[in-house]
Amino acid sequence: MARRAKKQEVPQVDIGAEIFASLRELEKIKGIPVEYMVERLKQALTNAYRKDREDHRDIPAENVVVDLSEQGLAMHLIKTAVEEVEDSAIEIHIEAAKKLNPNTQLGDAVTIPVDIQKFGRIAAQTAKQVVIQGIREAERGAAYESYSSKAQEMLTGTVLRVDPTGDVYVQVGQGNEQNDALLRLDEQIPGEEFTPGQLVRVYVLGVNRASRGPLINVSRTHPNLVRRLFELETPEIADGQVEIRNIAREPGSRSKIAVRAAMEDVDPVGACVGPRGARVGAVVEELHGEKIDIVVWNEDPCEYVRAALSPADVLSVTVLSSTTPKACQVVVPDNQLSLAIGKEGQNARLAARLTGYKIDIKPESQMPAAADEA
Repeated sequence: MARRAKKQEVPQVDIGAEIFASLRELEKIKGIPVEYMVERLKQALTNAYRKDREDHRDIPAENVVVDLSEQGLAMHLIKTAVEEVEDSAIEIHIEAAKKLNPNTQLGDAVTIPVDIQKFGRIAAQTAKQVVIQGIREAERGAAYESYSSKAQEMLTGTVLRVDPTGDVYVQVGQGNEQNDALLRLDEQIPGEEFTPGQLVRVYVLGVNRASRGPLINVSRTHPNLVRRLFELETPEIADGQVEIRNIAREPGSRSKIAVRAAMEDVDPVGACVGPRGARVGAVVEELHGEKIDIVVWNEDPCEYVRAALSPADVLSVTVLSSTTPKACQVVVPDNQLSLAIGKEGQNARLAARLTGYKIDIKPESQMPAAADEA
C-alpha cells in the first residue's frame, strides 16, 4: 500500500464563502441540507476537472481530491512515486516527487497541488449548474412527497391535452404545486370525451418518480371515485354519521353502494340521496349519467343480498353454508326475474360483487318443480 507523504500547500480559489452563503439560503428555502450539496459540488468539480485537463488523460476520481470550505476551494492530485512511470495519470517519477517533498519514498502517495486559478471560471459555472440541478431535484422530490400523500384521494384538474392514443393529460394542483397527471384510456369512463380546459375530477391511483417530476396516475373508473364523490356531497359521510361499507361498479353504466348508519336516528340511504335527490344527482352528473343504487348494508347476509338485488322484489334468500365460495339461492316472483337479473346479468353481477356471495336466482314458479324432483 502506498505511504502518504507530507501534503503540499494547495492554492485556493476564494469562492467558498459565496458558495456556502448560497447553499445556506437554499437550505432555508428548499430544505436541501448544506452537507448534501457540498458533496454534490465536490463530485461535479472533480468530474469537471477530469474532463477539462489539457492532456485529456483519464484520471480516476479517487485520485482527484477537492477541498471545499468557507475559506475557499482547493484541489490536488494523488499520484504514486515510482522508479519507472507507466501511467502518468496516476504515477510520478521518484525524482520529481522528491522535488515536491524531499522525504518522499518509493510507493508513497504524493499530493500534487493543482493550479486552479484558470479552473476558477469552470468551477463557478459548475457550482451554479449543480445548485440549479439541486433546486430542481428538491422541487421534484417535494412534489413527489406531496402527491404521494394524496394517493387514494380525489383531485380536481384541468384537461391539458388529449393524445391520439386516447390518453388524457390533466393538470392538478395550484401554484408551485401544479403537476401533470395521466388519465389513461383504460381508466376513462366508456364514452367520455375530453376537451382542453375542461374541469374533471379524478381519483389518484399512485405516484411514480420520473426525471421531469412525479408521474401521477389517475382514474375515472375506480370504485373509490364514487366513494370520494359521495363524501364530498354528503356531510353525514364526511362527519362519520354514515359509513360506506362497499361499492361495486361498472363504470359508465351502473354502481351499487352499501351504506350503514354509524349513529341512531340517521337514515343512511336518505342522507346519500339528499333533498329531492340532489346529492346522488350531483354524483350521477359528474359520472355522466351512471346509474347508482344505494342500499343498506346488513350483517345478516340474507337481508344484505335481498337489499343488494334492488330494485327487484325478493321472496326469499337461503345461504348455502356448505359451499365455498360463499353462495346463496334467491327466489323472486316470476315477473321480477328479469329485473333481478338485470340487462345482460348486470344487476345480479353487481349484487354478487357488493355482497361477496355467489347468487343463484330462481323464479317462484320453478320452486315446486324443483321440490318434486328432489
